[in-house]
Order: sequence, then C-alpha cells, then structure tokens
Amino acid sequence: MNRFFYTAFVRLLSPALLGWMAMRARRSGGDWGVCSRARFGHYPEPSPLKAPVWVHAVSLGETRAAQPFIQALLNQGEHVLLTHMTITGRAEGEREFAQAIEQGRLVQQWLPYDFPGSTRRFMAHFRPRAGVLIEREVWPNLLSAAKRAKVPMLLASARFSDHSLRQSLRAGSVMRSAYSSFHSVYAQTLQDAQRLEQAGAQAVRVSGNFKFDIALPQEKILRGRQFAAALQRKIIVIASTREGEDEMFVQAIARQVKRAQAQGTDINEQVLYCLIPRHPERFELAADLLTKAGLVYVRRSQSLEMGDCTASALRASGGAEVLLGDSLGEMPRYYASAQVAIVAGSFAPLGGQNLIEACAVGVPVLVGPHTRNFEQAVVDAMDEGAAIRVPDADAALQTALQLLNDPQRLSRMGEAGAHWVQKHAGAVQRVVAGLNEIKNQGASQAL
Repeated sequence: MNRFFYTAFVRLLSPALLGWMAMRARRSGGDWGVCSRARFGHYPEPSPLKAPVWVHAVSLGETRAAQPFIQALLNQGEHVLLTHMTITGRAEGEREFAQAIEQGRLVQQWLPYDFPGSTRRFMAHFRPRAGVLIEREVWPNLLSAAKRAKVPMLLASARFSDHSLRQSLRAGSVMRSAYSSFHSVYAQTLQDAQRLEQAGAQAVRVSGNFKFDIALPQEKILRGRQFAAALQRKIIVIASTREGEDEMFVQAIARQVKRAQAQGTDINEQVLYCLIPRHPERFELAADLLTKAGLVYVRRSQSLEMGDCTASALRASGGAEVLLGDSLGEMPRYYASAQVAIVAGSFAPLGGQNLIEACAVGVPVLVGPHTRNFEQAVVDAMDEGAAIRVPDADAALQTALQLLNDPQRLSRMGEAGAHWVQKHAGAVQRVVAGLNEIKNQGASQAL
C-alpha cells in the first residue's frame, strides 16, 4: 500500500475513527478537542513560538518518558512545542511543565489527524526547526509534511516489537517510506534497532531508554515514605492495572484478606493493598469491584481532602483493607510508600507497563507474564535481581507477602533496582547531542 491508498483508507474510516475518539473522550472525561479546529490544522492566532523544537508525546506514558528530554531542551534555552493525542498526556504535560508554560517557553497543542492538509497546515503554522517523536508514534502523512517543509525528524527512545514489525511490513511501502524519512532514529535496545532497520529506518543507533533518565520528584517520594511511616502498616502497591486486571487483583486481594481474617490477624497488622488503575475512566469501575467484593476501601482522593498525612486521613487508611489510587501524577509517591510494587499491564495480554520508575524509587518489583512492550527492560531488571516474574495475580500477592517476611531480600532487590537505573542513564544526553548537531548543520547551511 502506498501513501495515496493509505490516505484514501484513512479518509474512508475517518467517521468511525472520530466516533471512537469521541467515545474515549466521554469515558475518560475532559476536553479532548476531538472535532476542534486544531485537530485539522487550523489555528485562530499566530504561533507564539519562533522556531521551536517540536516534541510529540502521544499519551500519559510517552509524556512521562519525555519529561527529562523536554526539561533538557528547556534548560538549554529552547522553545518547545509539545503535542499529544490524549487528554491524560496533555494533563500530565500541563502539570509537569506549568512554569515553562506560564513563561511562554512551552506551548501544548493537539497533534492534527493524519490527513495531508491537516499536517501541512500544522507545519506551516508552527515552523519547527526539528521534530522529535517519542517511542513509536509514526504517521505517514505527518512525516511527509515534515519532509516537504524541510523539518528534520527524529524518533527517540524508540521501541519496536516483533508485533509492530509484522504490522509495518504488512502495510507495505507507506510505512517503509515513513520510517526511511527520519533523519535519525534512537532505539532503546539493539533488538529494537534491528527491527526498525527491517522496517525501513536508516541512521539507527542504540541510545537507551529515556525512562532511565527520569528526575524523580523528591517531595513526593518524601511524602510517600512519611505516609508509610505514620501509618505503620506494610503496603503493597498494585500499579497501572488495565482492562480485566482490576477484577483479577480485587478477587486475589479478597482471598488474602479472608485468609488473614481466618487467622485472626488484626486490621492494623494486615497489609494495606494500594490498587491504582492506569486510566482515570476506570476509577469508578474499580470502586464498584471493591464494593461488590466486600472489601473496605478508601479513595486516595478522599485522603487528599483530609490532608494526606493528617490524623483523619491516617485513620481512614488505617481502617481500610484497600487504598484506591484515584489520583493522577502521584506514582512516585505510591511507590515510595510501598515495600513491594506489582507493575500491572502484564497480567493480561496487554504488553506490560514501565517498571523503571518503581526500580528508581528503590522498591522491589513483580511483573506478570505479558511484557512484550518492555521485554528487554524486564529481562535486564530480573538479571540484576531487581524484579521477579510471576504467572498471575494470586501468585503476585503471595510472592509479595513472602518478600515482606524477608527484609534482607527486600533490601537487596531495592538497591539492585536503583543501581540498575543509574547504570543505564544517559539516553537523554545522547539524543540532545544528536539534535544539536542537526541544528548546527541547519545553521551552517543557512549562512
């Protein structure tokens, strides 16, 4: 399939695609601008930025991954245009870069849909000096518009699974042309680099994963540890649960709680399970599941209203069997409060979620069997002694409880995770250096 037929196919499916976007927006809430003028490359005012570096982070995970890279750009005086496709990514960017937005050094915008006219108008309006796509967001018309506008494009912290390669090869010349149009590609691993080359990418190099360069918010880590110390209960965090996983873990928690009650364990001596759904639209579903399972739970949003570590918030959490993590932007705090972290997204065939942040905090990690999106990182973390793979939710909770009774092993795993993250840092510096080379070449050609 070439780009002409790709565009015709996208146009034909656009009503269904827009309807799907509208359904996602209704489920998650917030203003997604599904049919806004910006989604079609129309802007009422001139761009406030002059020759910005454009960074595209499609959603929440990519925005978090891009945070150290964007901060490095801001630190060297760049103006940044940051685009997203989802409201969760946009909200995270707004929260993380509030000061730069207020100062006019960073502007957020929706990425236009991948129609030729929309993408051409986007390039003509913002005139970026370079574009950086984070991890795997590759759109043929967008890249064609960038090439026509002479905007050098980079794919950074790129991950590319066997599944992605098969999809790309099936799409034919349209995707091969898209990947070959990148000025530079920075892959997370050697395996990613090899698959990207098979897909058509050139000038591929292995630079590592941006997530290893994450700057953890020390205030949130301190608050998490203060909460755990004041609560005086052991905490197991179940992070980033996705479709189908909340049910698994709620039932597994219910069985563990019932077992503890049968043994006569006092509530204050029981483990507090912290369940954190990945997407906000599933907070209420998780709450309903906890209610139906007969579990006593408190919402994180309620404890925030009470004052976080105040006596009333601690009493509410102390009397609960489960803390429902229905807040955004607090994952470092959750991890810092825990003795063990179960990183979900890997207990159903969904590809897994990022475990690097938990390791960086220094908490031992458990993952499930489905980790294709982060396979190399998971294998490396297991080899370092920082993570353990388990087959299902029940095994995850049972293993976590066993670890709680082995403080020496807990300590070794936490230290191994922190060391592993420090050892692999540097991806941001390598990509920034490559971007600066491109900018300098452009400046030389302009003279």
